[in-house]
Amino acid sequence: MNKIFTFLLLAACGSAYAQTTEKLSVEKIMRDPKWMGTAPSNIRWSDDGKKVYFMWNPEAADRDALYSITTTNLKPEKVGIDERKTSLPGFGIWNKQHTRKLYEQNGDIYLLNLKGGIRQLTNTVDRESNPVFSSNESKVIFVKSDNLFSLNLNTGELVQLTNITHGAATAAPVAGMMGGRRGGGGGFGPVAAGAPQSGAAAGGNQQDRWLKAEQLELFDVIKEKDRDQKADAADRKALQPKRLKEIAVGDQIVSMLTLSPDERYVTYRLIKQAEGARVGNVPNYVTASGYTEDIANRTKVGSPQPTSETFIFDKQRDTVYSISTKEIPGIKDLPDYVKDYPKQLEQRQKLNADRKVTVYGPFWAEDGKNAVAVVTAQDNKDRWIMKVDPETGKLSLLDRQRDEAWIGGPGIGGAYGAGTIGWVDNTHLYYQSEATGYSHIYVVDVTNGTKKQLTSGKWEVQQLDLSNDKKTFYFIANVEHPGITNYYCLPVTGGTPVKLTSMKGGNEVELSPDEKWLAIRYSYSNKPWELYLQPNKAGAKAVQVTNSVTAEFKAYPWREPQVITFKNRYGSDVYARLYVPANPAPSHPAVVFVHGAGYLQNVHYYWSQYFREYMFNNLLTDMGYTVLDVDYTGSSGYGRDWRTGIYRHMGGKDLTDQVDGVKMLVDKYGVNPKNVGLYGGSYGGFITLMAMFTQPDVFAAGGALRSVTDWAHYNHGYTANILNEPYNDEKAYKQSSPIYFANGLKGNLLMAHGMVDQNVNFQDIVRLTQRLIELHKDNWSLAPYPVEDHGFTEPSSWADEYKRILKLFEETLKK
Repeated sequence: MNKIFTFLLLAACGSAYAQTTEKLSVEKIMRDPKWMGTAPSNIRWSDDGKKVYFMWNPEAADRDALYSITTTNLKPEKVGIDERKTSLPGFGIWNKQHTRKLYEQNGDIYLLNLKGGIRQLTNTVDRESNPVFSSNESKVIFVKSDNLFSLNLNTGELVQLTNITHGAATAAPVAGMMGGRRGGGGGFGPVAAGAPQSGAAAGGNQQDRWLKAEQLELFDVIKEKDRDQKADAADRKALQPKRLKEIAVGDQIVSMLTLSPDERYVTYRLIKQAEGARVGNVPNYVTASGYTEDIANRTKVGSPQPTSETFIFDKQRDTVYSISTKEIPGIKDLPDYVKDYPKQLEQRQKLNADRKVTVYGPFWAEDGKNAVAVVTAQDNKDRWIMKVDPETGKLSLLDRQRDEAWIGGPGIGGAYGAGTIGWVDNTHLYYQSEATGYSHIYVVDVTNGTKKQLTSGKWEVQQLDLSNDKKTFYFIANVEHPGITNYYCLPVTGGTPVKLTSMKGGNEVELSPDEKWLAIRYSYSNKPWELYLQPNKAGAKAVQVTNSVTAEFKAYPWREPQVITFKNRYGSDVYARLYVPANPAPSHPAVVFVHGAGYLQNVHYYWSQYFREYMFNNLLTDMGYTVLDVDYTGSSGYGRDWRTGIYRHMGGKDLTDQVDGVKMLVDKYGVNPKNVGLYGGSYGGFITLMAMFTQPDVFAAGGALRSVTDWAHYNHGYTANILNEPYNDEKAYKQSSPIYFANGLKGNLLMAHGMVDQNVNFQDIVRLTQRLIELHKDNWSLAPYPVEDHGFTEPSSWADEYKRILKLFEETLKK
């Protein structure tokens, strides 16, 4: 009771409490994160640029609430229900003058006029979506029921622009009487209206046609009826109003419906679902019904993939044709890895097939005279930027990025989309490319193909936007250091980037609509995210708006990890966070933390998204462990070569970077090589398994959490980029999957996995468990978590998992 009273007293006296150093424990760290304070999130500006809205929870309530500040009053105010009802979504499409905005809300379309309020344009039970202004801004173009419509803002006239149907093509409706001239003629009228016929009436075979001709020659009554039918058909055609061309697409999915600025061309993409793609189920054991329930999940890598084709509907010529990909340079090129499989190479060369591609776009210049498309290969080895001739559907090359590993990097898109792309003016297109090894800004003249690189260096442009007047690029980049991000501006004509933010760490920026202010979400390595406001000027001071962390969080002196580099065995610099204990444990143990996702950065000067692991690493350091956190090969932030260094061999360089880090700890920091452990989740769990199975003399203990154990059972979008398909590149899968190396286990292994994991399915760890049983291994354990998905949500699960990890390290690394 006295302890509780003392705690409450200190909590009430913030200054006194801040001087008290709290001792960490797993239970403390893994509580509901609100104990730390809740950082501001979802930051956006009001459309008039007068307010900044953000989600926040300074009162540790059950839910975050909406707050706002103004540029003249930085005190956060909770937004009331009345303002929330009238506040507008942050998304939408602005007109050229940035005075009116179109947006969709609850399936209807609205028009915001900064000077005249809000106008609801549609009010139907169907969903209207994707509204854009017409070229002259007199109309709104939008999608409804897989068709394109036009709404005149002045007259209210609604016009349907396409007639896409999801069935077989049908005959046009018949105007006027259906019967023939001779009082109905025994049904000849309806047949003549276009209904399907068979036998002689439909033409038939050669014998049928001969018989029909003979009947016409012999019998006047048949001649007369035939003449009347033709006359009726001619009359109907002349009297029938012009109708939209029907485009029957069957069960294909319609996407990317757009209208050219001159309103002549409609473009759209049809997606055909894959046939024979089997979807797995995830059993859910703890359910409200009391019965086991299956959750439909996903396909596995190598399963058949959807295909697509992009079409142009020329309204002027009333004709539909596809964008031709046949002549794309390199459309038949095979990846280099196929050379490892001579029979496959021979078969594919003999087949000489075009690779399957996805066309994104066309993206039209404002005046409608130029259009481009981004084309990506389904094997993700190529990304083409192509100029589109809308009259023919033919493509001509503006830029090709080929990567024998896979296309990727910030703003590139690859097989996941078009990436960052837009028009500087009617003839110049901007985009990002890793052509130099790092993602940078390029501009191409689409009239002559001349390209200009605007940024360069061993750093990445991570987020790119164009100013309202299209004269300035704004971008976030890690120019100074891979682990420091700042906000920059640059003329569209090129030059030296100007740094606008100045706080060392991570700067996430939202530019105000009038481009006068920067709303900055900033953090440092031991300080969580806070909101700042700064004028959009170089050298201007950023003023802190929020103070989110609790007194309890401040009571502990959270470490600022050392950011170091060491050379790996290939001579490359590896960046790492290092935690060195003031009083090493007598056994001089060390723990390596392996971040997840593979392509992710965790060695930086801002607050880690692995905040629980950051706190756990502080706890380990307090207990005498040296802790290393490595941005291994494959991590983001370091350019193309580092990104693709794991191609065809996950558990190769990404693992040896951990091993080389341990050697550095032994050589420079006095770590005992016999007392080294590691832990990580997801990709970090995978690396932990590979380390325990293939480097048993380096790692004495490992905690593998929600781990991939066999890449042939993971998803297609991620895995096929790095390892190709299992049936085409079996070697890559077998050298990358822990299940094939389980016999090498010597140390002590803890595995933990959520049983309703819909990312890395629980089946993965069950299969490995059976393998370990069959190999008669007995130095492992499995902790299943019945209600957890891939990312744990229950504090009790987090605490249980990390108490097990700590117990593993305490029992095995402090001997």
